[in-house]
Formats: sequence, C-alpha cells, structure tokens
Amino acid sequence: MTSSEIRNQFLAFFKDKNHRIVPSAPMVMKDDPTLLFTNAGMNQFKEFFLGISTPEFRRVADTQKCLRVSGKHNDLEEVGKDTYHHTMFEMLGNWSFGDYFKKETITWAWEFLTGVCGIDPEDLYATVFEGSSDADALEKDQEAYDIWKAHLPEERILMGSKKDNFWEMGAQGPCGPCSEIHIDIRSKEDRLKVPGAHLVNKDHPQVVEIWNLVFMQFNRKAGGALEPLPERHIDTGMGFERLCMVLQGVQSNYDTDLFTPLIRAIETITASTYGKTEESDIAIRVVADHIRAVSFAIADGQLPGNTGAGYVIRRILRRAIRYGFTFLNAREPFMYLLVKVLVHKMGDAFPELAEQKQLIENVVREEELSFLKTLEQGLIRLEEILRQSAGNSVDGGKAFELYDTFGFPIDLTALILSERGYTLDEAGFDQAMAAQKKRSRAASEVSMEDWIVLEEGAPTEFLGYDQLQAGIRLRKYRKVEAKKEGAYYQLVFDRTPFYPEGGGQVGDKGYLEAANGDVTYILDTKKENNEILHLAKTLPNPAEGVFTASVDEKQRMRTARNHTATHLLHQALRRTLGDHVEQKGSAVHSNYLRFDFSHFGKMSAEELWQVEQFVNILIQEQLPFEEQRSISMEQAREEGAIALFGEKYGDQVRTVRFGKSIELCGGTHVKNTSEIWQFKIMNESAIAAGIRRIEAITSDAVREYFASNEKTLEKIKGLLKNSTDPVSAVANMQEENISLKKEIEVLVREKARFIMEDLREQVREVHGVRFLTGQVDLEAAAIKDLAFQLGSEFDNLFLLLGSGRGGKAVLSCYISKDLAMQRDLDAGQIVRELGKHIQGGGGGQPFFATAGGKNPSGIPKALAAAEEYLK
Repeated sequence: MTSSEIRNQFLAFFKDKNHRIVPSAPMVMKDDPTLLFTNAGMNQFKEFFLGISTPEFRRVADTQKCLRVSGKHNDLEEVGKDTYHHTMFEMLGNWSFGDYFKKETITWAWEFLTGVCGIDPEDLYATVFEGSSDADALEKDQEAYDIWKAHLPEERILMGSKKDNFWEMGAQGPCGPCSEIHIDIRSKEDRLKVPGAHLVNKDHPQVVEIWNLVFMQFNRKAGGALEPLPERHIDTGMGFERLCMVLQGVQSNYDTDLFTPLIRAIETITASTYGKTEESDIAIRVVADHIRAVSFAIADGQLPGNTGAGYVIRRILRRAIRYGFTFLNAREPFMYLLVKVLVHKMGDAFPELAEQKQLIENVVREEELSFLKTLEQGLIRLEEILRQSAGNSVDGGKAFELYDTFGFPIDLTALILSERGYTLDEAGFDQAMAAQKKRSRAASEVSMEDWIVLEEGAPTEFLGYDQLQAGIRLRKYRKVEAKKEGAYYQLVFDRTPFYPEGGGQVGDKGYLEAANGDVTYILDTKKENNEILHLAKTLPNPAEGVFTASVDEKQRMRTARNHTATHLLHQALRRTLGDHVEQKGSAVHSNYLRFDFSHFGKMSAEELWQVEQFVNILIQEQLPFEEQRSISMEQAREEGAIALFGEKYGDQVRTVRFGKSIELCGGTHVKNTSEIWQFKIMNESAIAAGIRRIEAITSDAVREYFASNEKTLEKIKGLLKNSTDPVSAVANMQEENISLKKEIEVLVREKARFIMEDLREQVREVHGVRFLTGQVDLEAAAIKDLAFQLGSEFDNLFLLLGSGRGGKAVLSCYISKDLAMQRDLDAGQIVRELGKHIQGGGGGQPFFATAGGKNPSGIPKALAAAEEYLK
C-alpha cells in the first residue's frame, strides 16, 4: 500500500464517521505567540479547546504538517541517529469538540488499525493512565481500561505514568489522560526472547507508538490546580510515517516510499551508498529529513533568517549541509536538487510545494552557497585557534566562539581536532553554551496568571472596519509578567474598534475612558488563538461598567494609507515586472511599509521609477474602496482575488478592491486612494534568493521626506555660494576633484620613490635575516606597494613599517614566503600581537598583514619589538 493510499484511507474512514475533512494548517504559526511552528495536529483547533470560539463542525479529521525542533518537543538532535525521529512529519488526527468521547475514540482507532489496515491484533498494545499520587491526586483511567478490555487481553493493556499518559497543552490550559497504541514489528524470534510489553516506551526502534488518543477533560490553572472542563474533547494524533512503515512491511520510516526516492537521489548526487557505513547512513537520513522540513517551511512562507522561526529553519538546513559536507564529501550545493523529488512525491497532497518549487530551490541553493563559505571561514579561524593553543587541548570557550560567530558545528570541530591530534575542552564548551541558553531563557521568560472572568459571552465582535470609537465592556483579563516588557495586562472585551496585529499590519493603540473619567492606555492589540487581546500597563478602574474605547485615529489613518499602498504596489509590480510576482510578506506600520515579493533580479532604476509612478497615478485616480466582507473562498477566487503567501483562509473570506486590484485581506484601508496623497520608494534590496524587498513611505512621511530634502538642498546651495544650478556646480567640483587626485597620486608616487631609496639604505642583517623597520608618512595602500617592491628586490626579508598619518596608527608586516616557511613566521599573528602597542588589531596572510589602531604614539614600541621574532 502506498503512502498516498494510506493517507486517503484514513481520511475516507473518518469521513464515513461523519467527520469534516479539513486541510492542513500552515506549518508556520501566524496568530499564536506561544509557538513558532505547528508541532501537533491540535494547534489549529486551540481556540475551540480553550472555549474561545464555537466550531462549525463538532467532528473533524485531517493530516497536519508538523515541525518539532525547539521547545518542549525538541527532536532535532535525534533526527538521523535513529530511524523514527523526524523534524517535519505528518500527523493524522481526528477530533471531537464536545461530541463523542472515549468509547467511540478507542473503538474507531481499533477498527481502523485492525479492520481497514489489516494489522494483526497480536502486534498491538495499549497504554492507560495509571493515576497519580502527586498534588493532582488523579485516579486511574478505569473507563479507558474497561473499553480496551473489549479489544485486548489485559496483559497487553499497560499502565502508564503521568509522564507518558497524561497530556498537557502547556503550563496552563486543557489537558487530560491519554491512551497510546503501540505496535511490535519485531521478528517472532525476537518476541520469544523479550515480550513486547517490556519494550513499550523504551525507545526500541521496532516497538513504537503509532497513535495517541487524548481525552481532554481538565483545565490546568496558573497556580497548578486542575478543574473539569465544561465540555470534554478528543484529540488524537497518529504518526503517518510510522504507520507507513508498519503497513509497507519495513523496519524503518526511512525505508518507506516517503523517503526512499529522496535517499536514492542523495546516493546518486553524492556518489554514496545507503547501508554502507553508519556515519554516511546518518548523514543521508539527516539530509532526507531536513529537506522536507525546510521545503515545507518555505512553501508556507517562512524563509531562513537570523531570528525567530527563520533562525530555526536556517539551523535545520545548515545541520543538513554540514552532515553532507563532513560525511558525504559534498563541497558544492546539492540539497536544492532534491526539491523536485520531494514535489513529485508529495505535491499532490500538498499543492503548495509544487506552487513554490522554484522559490524553494532558489532559497535552498543560496543558503547552501552561503553556509559553505561560512564553513571555509570557520576552517581558517580554527587553524588560527590551533596555532594559538598551548599544548594539545583547545579551549572550549574558543570553540564556542567559533560555533556562535561562524555557525561552525561543534561536532565538526571535534572531528577535525581528533584528526589533528588535539582534544576539545568539552566542559568549557558546555559551560559557554549553558550560559548563553540561560541568558536567552531569562530574556524571554513569561509567566501568566489565570484569566479573571467578569462575564461570559460570545467571541469579541470587531467593530474597527466601521468605527474608531465605541462603548465596550470588559469580559476578562489576566496579568502577564515578561522579562523584557515587565508586567502588563491582557484585556478581552465584548466588542472592540481596536484592530489586532495580523496580515502584516501592526495592532492599534489608543485608550479607554471609564464613566468616572479614569483613563487606561492601550499600548498594543494582538490576536491569540483567534481572541483579540488588548495590552495595557494598568487595569481599568473600576473593571465593571461601560468604557468608551478610542483608537489613536492619527496612527490608524497612517497605517491604513500604508496598507492600501501595499495593494497598489503589488498591482504595480505585477504590471511592470510580470505576473510571476507574488507577495511573500509585508510589514505595515504607521510611518513606513515593507513589501516582499518574488522576482529573479535587482530592479533597475527605470523599473523602480515606473512602479512608483504607477502607484501615484492610482492615487491620483481617486479609486474608491470596495469591500466584500464575507463571501465564499470559491467566489473570491473566481473574481480574481489574490491570496497572501503562507496564510490560512476559511470558507468565508473578505476581499478588498481598489480599481483592478483585488486581494483577500483582513486589514484596514482608506476609503479612497486620494487619501494616501503620495507614495515614495526608499529602498529595494534582496532578502533571499528570488525574493526582493521594497521599503516605502506615504502621506505625512513623504511630506517630511520632501521637506528634509529641500533643507538639504538649500544647505548644498549655500556651500556652493548659492549656485542657481547646483547639479552643474557639483559636477564641476567632481571633475576638479578627479584632476586633483591624479596630481596627488603623482606626488605620492614621487614621495614613495624617495622613501624607497632611503629605506634601501636601512636594510640590515639580523640573525641571518635581512631586516627593516621604520615609520613612514604614507597611506596603508602605498605602504603595501612599497613593501612588495622591496620584497621583490631583497630575498629573505623581514619588514615592519608604521604610519601615523591622519592621527590613525597603521602597522604593515611583510615576510618573504620562503623565510615565513623556514622560520614558521606568520605576519598575521605578528601584527595582531604588535597591534596592542597601538591599541588596535588586525590580520592577514602569513607573508603580509596589516593592523590598525588609535594610538600612533605606540608605533616606536611596536617597531622596537619586531626584532624579537627573529631570535
């Protein structure tokens, strides 16, 4: 049975059980600040489990793209070393929101595995929560145990501890006991030696969990206490890769048809053989797994970067690159070639892969090139560390600096050191790593109190499309303590005019006014699990009653102008560059906008001018805002609405139109394009392979920009003696400057010739070496030319020259190549050490290097110390 057939069978089975089959949510989280990535099938349904929203369907099933690499579920370092951990994986799941509970869940799971899939019941085990004697004092899950007895003999129903059989969403929130279904796929001979019951939850590669059935019936409060949920829910998750392993009769996830095409391709590209050595096998599994994770992340809108989710994706990709570099001898980019193999295998189930294939290939290849260069730089720096090391042990702090600054992997460092006869101070490295993690954790520590509920009600009604002021009531609030922001409150109202951050647009600010005149400032507005949260440093006083909520109108209008401008910019880019342009992200603030889009090269000045002009023409045309607040996704697509890259949309969507521009959008906009006044592009740059970024301003910011430029022009005209034609005046100055520079170059060369003649006379022999030191009044470039000219005239030369020209200290060291090799001299190391005299540093090659500093008075001491290197 193929993986596609298995996936389809699961969904068809639950469709027959009256479940709504829903698409996978994006792997990259958008509206949940507690998560960077979807790490479980239930993430997209948190709002229902938390009671924030009411689901349209009580029964749901899907296959969800998940990524586990950070936080509580950190599987990254295990991936590749065994055959069943993954970064990106599919989770098959069925959910009940206050509908069926344990009996149906267990019965259907058993029916699917043994009836539909044909798994031998003798191979299966179930675990049940045994209860706990801690502060929760929970009883054994007797209900689940009794249900399992109808399907399994009691010796294959195993008791599980709280660690394995009590599932919690986090430190707070819905939780409950769970039953895991495990399977034993060992040979009969192995089963006779050790019963499968002894290997359940023991990390055995052939006795594995395939399905977890979670029975959500409690809520964990901030203080740690448990309370019953008003409605009981079901959340199940089955590892798709493990199920394929079982049904395809293989002993490893990597032997299923989900991975074998990738592995065959890796073998071909790297001339390696899977199954030959443990090291290469691990590397091949790492590459096969990680290309899936990275490709799906990019397809869902997350590009590799230096912070947050982007850093995680870059870290995964770089882990794969260095495994290929170290164990598969891959010295050139190769992982991007695997994307087409992945698309061929999974593109039907996840069409976003096929749609973004070119982008994924471009980004992966660019990242590979960049990191391979980083590895080269790291190797050079490692050589420097070895030269500076006393003895055969390398300081762990230095190894951590290599890891932290260059991204140079510690296991690669250890491998190189071992080959060179050195040992690594692992304790020192671990200490430096632990200190960094401690700093990182401390900086991001957040604690939340329980919600204080003042009144129950429906989800918050958003009024902000139509009004900026409204009478509202406080429904609930909670206090948050964050290391970075300090203490603040999250407030939830029955309705609100405040727009919550989303779709690239910043959240609204403003204030609340109580009947007694008390004012509470709203510092930001965000969305979490589909709930609108208003952030304030203080609580409204009193908390009860009706408040007048007022949005900061000036900021909202500026933001709305910038948001509308992004739509016009999108249209202008597609008209100017072509229909291949797709929005890849945006940031809409009150004082500027940022727009990321797909395009293969840098935009020319003419193209930028055309785009800017086109947007300004649309502004001048006074196009009215046309909105369809709730239409079907199908109708929106038929009307030509453009969807935002990486966003998840429901069955009902909102469209925003300005002339021929129509997009799916939930943000706020101007009523007419004339309100934008003017659009000005400030910068265009690359942020990744095939992804460009435009930064621009509108309205008040453009006025300020023009006013500032006018002041600058007046100052320039003043310096030019109020020239009526400043452009010609500056051009004349440039011509004069070029002429003067040429004259200066002639004079400098003449000066250097005289200095050269003088220095030739000063060359002397010291310890069998031609030795020259001196202070000269030349720039660094002229000193370098002079040094190499002297080097061509004198064999066996050691030269150190200094200059204090312009108040800046420079030291340049030249050593004949043969001399550097014979005496084991290194000009780079010498200038680094002598650079201390001039309060600076530098480096270079063994035969020539330069140091700069801020203390010219130290040059004589540095020159005097040079002779010590020849003793």
